[in-house]
Amino acid sequence: MSEVQEEILGEVTLTEKAAKRLLQIRTDEDGDYLRASVAGGGCSGMNYNLTWDKELGEFDKIFESSGIKVVVDLKSLLYLKGMTIDFSSDLLSGGFQFINPNASRTCGCGTSFSV
Repeated sequence: MSEVQEEILGEVTLTEKAAKRLLQIRTDEDGDYLRASVAGGGCSGMNYNLTWDKELGEFDKIFESSGIKVVVDLKSLLYLKGMTIDFSSDLLSGGFQFINPNASRTCGCGTSFSV
């Protein structure tokens, strides 16, 4: 893929806080890749999904961020390009936070969005 195509697609990145937390909760049985994807549902129409994966799909896009290989399938990449995943340990609104420039609306809990 050319550098121009890379820029058009946009990367999915992790903050240092998110990467640190992901490495803390990862077990030996989990895969080497953090898979970021979207699925229909939630109060805003689409849900974010983060899972560890051991295998790559034929059309997966791999991004290296903060020492973690983030994998996104092409369908999900349409919705996640340019997204940053952060983590907060705040008692009321803590957890993983998705900063998605493609989302036109998000739900109150931050795990659902629409475009």
